[in-house]
Amino acid sequence: MARSEQRKQPRKAPAKEPRRNAFYAQSGGVTAVINATACGVIETARRHGDRIGKVFAGRNGILGALREELIDTSVESAGAIAGLRSTPSGAFGSCRYKLASIDENAREYTRLIDVFRAHDIGYFFYNGGGDSQDTAHKVSQLGARLGYPVVCIGIPKTVDNDLPRTDTCPGFGSVAKYVAVSVREAALDVASMCETSTKVFILEVMGRHAGWIAAAGGLAQEKPGDPPHVILFPEVPFDETSFFARVRDTVDGVGYCVIVASEGTRYPDGTFLAESGARDAFGHAQLGGVAPTLARMVREALGYKYHWAVADYLQRSARHIASATDVEQAFAVGRAAVELALTGRNAVMPTIVRESDEPYRWRIGEASLRSVANVERKLPKAYISKSGYGITAAGRRYLRPLIAGEDYPAYRDGLPDYVTLRNELAPKKLPPFEA
Repeated sequence: MARSEQRKQPRKAPAKEPRRNAFYAQSGGVTAVINATACGVIETARRHGDRIGKVFAGRNGILGALREELIDTSVESAGAIAGLRSTPSGAFGSCRYKLASIDENAREYTRLIDVFRAHDIGYFFYNGGGDSQDTAHKVSQLGARLGYPVVCIGIPKTVDNDLPRTDTCPGFGSVAKYVAVSVREAALDVASMCETSTKVFILEVMGRHAGWIAAAGGLAQEKPGDPPHVILFPEVPFDETSFFARVRDTVDGVGYCVIVASEGTRYPDGTFLAESGARDAFGHAQLGGVAPTLARMVREALGYKYHWAVADYLQRSARHIASATDVEQAFAVGRAAVELALTGRNAVMPTIVRESDEPYRWRIGEASLRSVANVERKLPKAYISKSGYGITAAGRRYLRPLIAGEDYPAYRDGLPDYVTLRNELAPKKLPPFEA
């Protein structure tokens, strides 16, 4: 047969990926920027409407999936979703609920897959810390075991900054900025009153096992000898004798002493200074207030007048003074999570990779959920001064870029104008389930 007479076979068009829905949930303690991550997820999913249908958000985190309480974000306007970028806390509700292993509680995992199947959910985005990355990893394993295709992407979030494989965790930079600003401002107050009033001020900050937030208080210093004069880290065992001497010498020298204390400050035997004896839903020790404990100790040992404050929820909800770097990175990991899922990646978490300190440059990377789950990153010894009560130049170089820039929300009538979503639930399709 002549070449010209050969009939060309038509090329087959590449198979089109099915359009499936996504499930996004917020987990654990919320932050000033976790909604910026939600914004990144939802806006990016909407731009890929040919591959992703609706984005359902779990009402109160993973409980929303177990209870089939799925918030239909498709009813929200583009403006409302954009407003999440500058709104603190968890727009869809969060929870402290840790799933056991698949073998210990297959019922819950089977329920998740049943809900995913009923609502044609092919993408699972779980936004949280180490326990949450563990859950996302387990769900990815279960999907394969039960033959239900679901892409599981963990998204980093934690004010404690203790996730491994990422340079920093979205949420931390804004807490660090709040603490550094608060220390500087409170120190000015104490300095102006110390002659006839308060000699010691103690600020308690979060950080059960890792001292990243306490270390951020050190950024308030402009020159050696400036407050904070004492930082107490979980990584450095508390020594009463050394501590009292440090406080006394500081008051004798400058007239007052400012202390930043991690809630996880502990004695050499590992006992927390302020452990209440209770446990939270993740099995972590419930801490009862290290600041008043230290204040009482200072009063009894040294007789100084004191004031103390607990930053508590204020430090993690202060969107009005959020770090611009943190907001940008929080949005970026949400966007990257969707992009990773659409390229076929599974059981991974987008990470932040630092390329340089000065100028500060970073990019998005990725890590396997297996390598991240249940691994806690402590503050490096190289970031803690020889005295054990301050941060080093290396620690300052690491921390300073993370608090850089301001990303103020819009204001109305003198207050931040935050977004409140409609949070309409999708119709249920399955029988009730008790978690």
